[in-house]
Amino acid sequence: MAAHDRRSWSVAAVAFLLPMLVGCGQPVSPPEATASVGRLMTPEELSALPSRAPDRRIAYGADASQYGELRIPAGTGRHPLVILIHGGCFKAAYATAQYFGAMADALKADGIATWNIEYRRLGEPGSGWPGTYLDVGHGVDHVRAIASEHQLDLDRVVVVGHSAGGHLAMWTAARHRLPKTSDLYVANPLPVRGVVDLAGPLDMTANIPGYEALCADTVITSMLGGTAATVPEHYAQASAIKLLPLGVPQVLVVGAHEDYVPLPVVDAYVAAATGAGDQVRRILIPGAGHFEIASPLSFTWPQVKAAIESLIDGKLPS
Repeated sequence: MAAHDRRSWSVAAVAFLLPMLVGCGQPVSPPEATASVGRLMTPEELSALPSRAPDRRIAYGADASQYGELRIPAGTGRHPLVILIHGGCFKAAYATAQYFGAMADALKADGIATWNIEYRRLGEPGSGWPGTYLDVGHGVDHVRAIASEHQLDLDRVVVVGHSAGGHLAMWTAARHRLPKTSDLYVANPLPVRGVVDLAGPLDMTANIPGYEALCADTVITSMLGGTAATVPEHYAQASAIKLLPLGVPQVLVVGAHEDYVPLPVVDAYVAAATGAGDQVRRILIPGAGHFEIASPLSFTWPQVKAAIESLIDGKLPS
């Protein structure tokens, strides 16, 4: 993944501040803290954000990568739930569930339970088509098996993903639209109340050369088992834009310096989804690149958190 020209806090500053903010139970969202930094955040800095151990690590399958990290906020009653799907160019070598640990901690501090799922990524046996998608679907659906014990409110579930995970989050919200003939089809997938896509691909046929160049690998064609010309049905069944309408509110967050998912691709999706009758909000954040939007210590966090909380309440953010 490209690591040049990114803007962020230094890792040392992040490591110093996050434990204090999370430990105090305060929202991790100081917008002024990054205002004077003159570069964009790197993937290494995002991966290095410190986080606390989850309350539970629960397997949803037999493979070592088929598990979720559960964090439960203090208090009684049923907790709203955010399902987190991390990114990393779909590659095992690039990222793990740790990528979203800091965000999971921040949401827990704000009274929101999180289920941060791991899944088989490229480089692991069984990954790609259809394994990676089936893992994500099974991981999401496993919430039903743990909801009662951990007081999770299945009527208030929101899916959040970043980069490759944003693509998988959108697919999660769209998979009830899959034909029964699809390799990815499951009956009665877990309903979600909304989805937040943090700069994840919305159309797997769009910007393939650019995305794969930034990922330094043929990740799209590897994920889908061939090119759009050889396996067009895979691209249609993976891309949210081909499965419209999704029937749930969607928030698409992109930085003004986004390069993995160019803004025209995002705007084309918004137009298509709105035309299909879906509720969609695009949030463009000045000064942000691809990685700041996934950090709870970034100036972007207040807008991301507000979007999540609005969807939990069943509406788009204003």
